[in-house]
Amino acid sequence: MNLPNKLTVFRVVLIPFFIVALLLPDYIPYNNFVALAIFIIASVTDWFDGKIARKNNLVTNFGKFMDPLADKLLVCSALICLVELKRIPSWMVIIIIAREFFISGFRLVASDNGVVISASWWGKWKTGFQMLAVGFLIADLPWQPAYITGQICLWIAIVLTIISMFDYLFKNRDVMKEVK
Repeated sequence: MNLPNKLTVFRVVLIPFFIVALLLPDYIPYNNFVALAIFIIASVTDWFDGKIARKNNLVTNFGKFMDPLADKLLVCSALICLVELKRIPSWMVIIIIAREFFISGFRLVASDNGVVISASWWGKWKTGFQMLAVGFLIADLPWQPAYITGQICLWIAIVLTIISMFDYLFKNRDVMKEVK
């Protein structure tokens, strides 16, 4: 287990602590900031594990599978918690999670046909704006510019979610022709 893979596993391990911190405000002082700190640490490990893996030629099949899964688990867990806290409408979360399931299934079909679908820039930007939006919404600052920034990032994330899905489908449309 190399360092990038350890960082990915660490990110997954942080998720339950993040959820507890965010959803149990009566038991954890300053719970929003504790949850935000955990979310930021987890998000930063995502950046580091990819950078280290590419720089040191430590890309593994485990990392190719677990890194995007860890990202999806982190972001989707956060979004579901934010619905519970009434900071984000459920329809937005449904769009984001539906896209994740759809693209994951599409990648699985492609993989069965010997095609690897790597992340696109649209997908990377989508993830970045999702993480920014989630960060602002977790913090729940009583400061109007922070709230507006979080909402703008969320709307951009929704648009990028839809664009990136169609981008993956369009660029890889031949995959579906090869399905037997």
